[in-house]
Amino acid sequence: MSRLPIRSRARRLGWALACASLILLVLPFPPLTLPAQARTVPPAPVLPLPPGPAGNAPAAVLTAPIAPLSGPAQTLHPGAAVPADWWRTFASPALDALVDQALAANTDLAVAGANLRQAHELARAARGVLFPQVDAGYSIERQRLSGTIATPLTDPVPTLFSIHTAQLSLGYSLDLFGGNAARIASAKAAERATAARLRGVQTIVAGNVVLAAIQNAALDAQIEAVQATVDSDREILRLLKAREALGAIGKADVAPQEAALANAEGALPPLERARQANLAALSVLLGRAPGAPLPDLPSLDAFTLPGDLPLTLPSELVAQRPDVAAAAAAMEGAGADLKAAIAARLPSLTLSASAGGAARDFGDMFRDGNPFWVLLGGLTGPLFHGGSLRHQQNAAQAALEGAQALYRGTALQAFADVSNALTALDSDARALDAATRADAAAQTSLGYVRRQLELGSVGTLTVLNARATAQQARSQLLTARTMRLTDTVGLFTALGGGMPAPTGG
Repeated sequence: MSRLPIRSRARRLGWALACASLILLVLPFPPLTLPAQARTVPPAPVLPLPPGPAGNAPAAVLTAPIAPLSGPAQTLHPGAAVPADWWRTFASPALDALVDQALAANTDLAVAGANLRQAHELARAARGVLFPQVDAGYSIERQRLSGTIATPLTDPVPTLFSIHTAQLSLGYSLDLFGGNAARIASAKAAERATAARLRGVQTIVAGNVVLAAIQNAALDAQIEAVQATVDSDREILRLLKAREALGAIGKADVAPQEAALANAEGALPPLERARQANLAALSVLLGRAPGAPLPDLPSLDAFTLPGDLPLTLPSELVAQRPDVAAAAAAMEGAGADLKAAIAARLPSLTLSASAGGAARDFGDMFRDGNPFWVLLGGLTGPLFHGGSLRHQQNAAQAALEGAQALYRGTALQAFADVSNALTALDSDARALDAATRADAAAQTSLGYVRRQLELGSVGTLTVLNARATAQQARSQLLTARTMRLTDTVGLFTALGGGMPAPTGG
């Protein structure tokens, strides 16, 4: 009998293995159904939606603009979507550049992006159980055997030979009770949760950059106001010392003003320290080392308060908020893990096939008489595992219940965040009006008192009271202006930020 070339024999072996795998896949098996406990997974919790998008906030914010007398008005538009680049509504090119740099270089975003790529690859790897597993192997064995078997005598001529074996193996596990499908669903849910977390990190980074820029502008304004107070106190002290030199007043009238000047000067270092700490935090958000040069930062007057604000409806907020979406995906994954844990307690059917050749010489492995093939089918059912499988199912059940509670709590917190943001915007408008009136009156009063001081008709106590009132009123005004900006940022982030859903590919 003539020998076939090795390549032809290998091709024939491949066809035989393919036919064997096809036979394994089309063999008739009795219909099997998933037990009721594996088919039934507790549904998602019912969310108690608030009666309206405003929550606890005054209902008037939905029907009329938030229009303080001392500042621009803001109008809410229920049902309007949050723009993806919502920070551009503040109309500050410098702010836009800061956020763009942070989204490109922030380290937290780099970590979240790597996590998403990992989750994507794990989800694709989980799909491998849908296909037969094919492996190739080659081994060589060197043996030395006695020529005489079962004798106490030493064989002077032992047999020494080698065995070469090459084979292809195919294995396939039938997903009788959906365990493999559940594991794939769990991996996909984990990928969706990771994508939602990445979107959440993007929203947080953008929001923190905007808040840091606003805080820097506010601190600059506060430092400027305190410096103006210091300059004013120095001028008042000069006037008092001039009157002291004329003998109109004594040292007892000058000392309180000297203390007031020292107190005003002492207020500058804490503000400067807070400003430097804020700049360091901003540098980290931009992916830079603290102390490195920063781009131009906008001043408080460079921010334009957005006049038109979106307001996502409660039913849409559940899908828009990244943290709620991540909790929902985690809950789906926990349900799939429960199905997989139930399927692990049920029988499994595994089919396998292998084909190859074995011979003393490498070139004779596929010669007639040397090739071999094997078809196997095995049914395995867990009988006793020390209760581990049952407890794993109970643990998966508990994990699902925890994920459902987390989803419900996250959604409720989202509704509360929106309600609090709307309440803050409404109260900020009233606070701005009050602070504006107070600042105007305090500055007018301080001007009169200084004029009276120049004329010598008021005492030191009156000057100190007027100066302290003016300083406090100016600080409250700057705080009120800052809060309108920061609470507007809070509304955008409470609504989910509008970032598009990232892809894992």
